[in-house]
Amino acid sequence: MTQIQTLMFKQTPLPPLSRLMVTLALTVVTWETRYRSRQSLRRLPPHMLRDIGLNVDEAEIEIEKPFWRG
Repeated sequence: MTQIQTLMFKQTPLPPLSRLMVTLALTVVTWETRYRSRQSLRRLPPHMLRDIGLNVDEAEIEIEKPFWRG
């Protein structure tokens, strides 16, 4: 659970629909972050991939994952 989710659920509980909408919004943000990160990874040259501890094959596996898979 992220820090935002922890704070959100420890305070006064939200009504069910509001809670659903916040959870949906957090999910969409997570998906967009994954998508953008993987697109950035795609643009890195091999020497920079090595700097972050990945080889080209490992990076390709990560890049090919759909955004909804962590």
